[in-house]
Amino acid sequence: MLNMSYIWNEFNIKTFPAETIVFRDGVYCPELSTLEYKPINKNFKLPVHIIYIGEIAGKNDLNIDLGAENQKVIVTIKIKNEKPAFLNIFIKNTGKNSEINANVAIKNYSELNYKCTANHLYKNTAILIKNKILAGKNSKSILSGNAIINKDCIDCISDVGFSAMVEKNAKIEFLPEQNIAAIPKSAEHSANIYRGTDAQILYLRQAGLGIIEIDDVLKEAFLNDF
Repeated sequence: MLNMSYIWNEFNIKTFPAETIVFRDGVYCPELSTLEYKPINKNFKLPVHIIYIGEIAGKNDLNIDLGAENQKVIVTIKIKNEKPAFLNIFIKNTGKNSEINANVAIKNYSELNYKCTANHLYKNTAILIKNKILAGKNSKSILSGNAIINKDCIDCISDVGFSAMVEKNAKIEFLPEQNIAAIPKSAEHSANIYRGTDAQILYLRQAGLGIIEIDDVLKEAFLNDF
């Protein structure tokens, strides 16, 4: 528990009673986890919290396979890259009445190719993914999101959203995709660029903050506001 508290405090991860699967710098940490990194086919009394934190480079994969009924899975991803990186998150939900709710916050200071796939393979499943990207100066970001609702998988809830805060000379590309073969309860897809409002900036100036401090506050508020 001491090590877990250290992880939570260092990376500002919200704590709550849960079974945990923890990754640091793209590597699974069994000593910080209560569950093995494998398909979730058993129902737990507590939600399952998948925590993916730290710094990444090169190719990285995170597979989330939920097969248990009536199970809630929460995914918290807070990472950065200062070298070219590829992150592929593949989510599969086959558990009736089960929900996967993911909050992804990425700081990209280099080249990032990010792809998330939300695959519904049973009726009454939910996959909700909120992605926030801080695109640093001169960085390049390619952001792909694919929501798949397979045949006969009725009454699913799907939401894959992207929001980006872009610094000077950063290049960003959104590649949204939906493949829906059954009538969903709801299916949303969004992408937008965030900028601090004049009112926010004026308020921070009146509070005595300088230009650099205001910029830092807006970045942190953007990444942590889920």
